[in-house]
Amino acid sequence: MFAATAALLLCGAAASAAQPVAAAAPTMAKPAKTLKILTPEQVDPGRLLPPPPEDGSPIQKADLAEVQRIYRTRTPERYETAKWDDAHEDSMIFARTLGPKFDLAKLPATAKLLALVENDQSVSANMAKRYFLRNRPWAIDPSIVACDYKPNAAPKTSYPSGHATLAYSVGGVLADLMPEKSQAILTRAAEYAYSREVCGAHYGSDTEASHVLGTIVAREFLASPKVAPMLQAAREELQAARLTGPNAVATASR
Repeated sequence: MFAATAALLLCGAAASAAQPVAAAAPTMAKPAKTLKILTPEQVDPGRLLPPPPEDGSPIQKADLAEVQRIYRTRTPERYETAKWDDAHEDSMIFARTLGPKFDLAKLPATAKLLALVENDQSVSANMAKRYFLRNRPWAIDPSIVACDYKPNAAPKTSYPSGHATLAYSVGGVLADLMPEKSQAILTRAAEYAYSREVCGAHYGSDTEASHVLGTIVAREFLASPKVAPMLQAAREELQAARLTGPNAVATASR
């Protein structure tokens, strides 16, 4: 961009060259996320999760060997699914499972509730990442190129997986809201978490930690008096959309 600008200035008229160049608008940093419903004590990683295996330990080596096996034997079809999952990190990962009626643009009460779950699970997962500072598999084995590869990605962000925490937290809440579809929802959450291993982005122990943390986030939301009115509004909305209740339509195949 700067080279092109310089060429234009050299070739342009003197009057144009004399015009002041407008300064680039400063980029505003995004404000840091904070917990909206839960408290730091409810998602304290030091109380909820065991430490990950130390680099170089026999357990860590076995963990890495399993990631390498999955990464190197994945089918093209499963890899495409993993790449799609990598690029989509919000509640709509359950859309194919629940069918076309699960459209959050038309379900404002459900969307409001799930946005809060998404926020608090993200903060919780990042708290744990900063607490444990585990190296990613690709930081140990450079032959692994993760789906979300970036040259300057922070390596000590492996435990737990943010994607998997999203799946298990949102999935846990949706399973409670739509109990007749809970098995399909939880299966999708587990498949989405497994995609992190298929991508080479996380260890199996990372996604298992996400299972624990995401389930706790979901349970705490479901038990919160502050959330109770939103849960009721979402249930009524989902029933009206025939996504749950006696008139619910059949669960879509994935």
